[in-house]
Amino acid sequence: MSTPPAILPLEVSDLVYEAGGARLLHDISFRLTAGTRTVVLGPNGAGKSLLLRLCHGLITPTMGAIRWGDQMLADPRRLQRHQAMVFQRPVLLRRSARGNVEHALSLHRVPRRQRRARADLALAQTGLAELGNRPARALSGGEQQRLALARAWATTPQVLFLDEPTANLDPAATRAVETLIHGFHAAGTKIIMTTHDLGQAQRVADEIVFIHHGRVLERTSADGFFSAPATPEAQAFIKGELLW
Repeated sequence: MSTPPAILPLEVSDLVYEAGGARLLHDISFRLTAGTRTVVLGPNGAGKSLLLRLCHGLITPTMGAIRWGDQMLADPRRLQRHQAMVFQRPVLLRRSARGNVEHALSLHRVPRRQRRARADLALAQTGLAELGNRPARALSGGEQQRLALARAWATTPQVLFLDEPTANLDPAATRAVETLIHGFHAAGTKIIMTTHDLGQAQRVADEIVFIHHGRVLERTSADGFFSAPATPEAQAFIKGELLW
């Protein structure tokens, strides 16, 4: 089997998004490469989730460009096959846990004869091996989020977008999801994740993109951000002060 073309780096240039007559994202530019876990950090309403949806191709920017790969890959179908996104509230089909994973594999054109084994491996990797036959929507919140990660794991993405993946979970479920995130990273998947949870960002991030009012105010190493934030807004956010 040939090695798929690398879709990284991800280069965002002068990105603007407007809706309802309001500018929600302002002139955002950055370049993300493989090997680091990038956390997009900021208060609620800063534009974190919107930025991820734009990068993943779910919505189209008003202005600016989003480019993938050194050769500026332009085929949306190729890009979608090599990235995945897990949302704060996973969208699950009305079928078994295994059936959800097999459906994702079918969309990625995995041969039918291979789907069952790959789905079972993904369920095992995410601690759901005993729940494969259970209706997906009957699972607990933490199990549903792990199932969403299992679907992503099965498709072996180069890039995994995570939009507040533990916002609705208790501490034990949060820890389980973070363990899986570390597993994706160890396997070579690029993690791009949003959170407003400072503790989680410190546990997960290698680098921080700090966003406030739709603008990227800082992009630096996680250690540098938490030890010496460069902007007043970041300093206030780390102190737990309200930002308006």
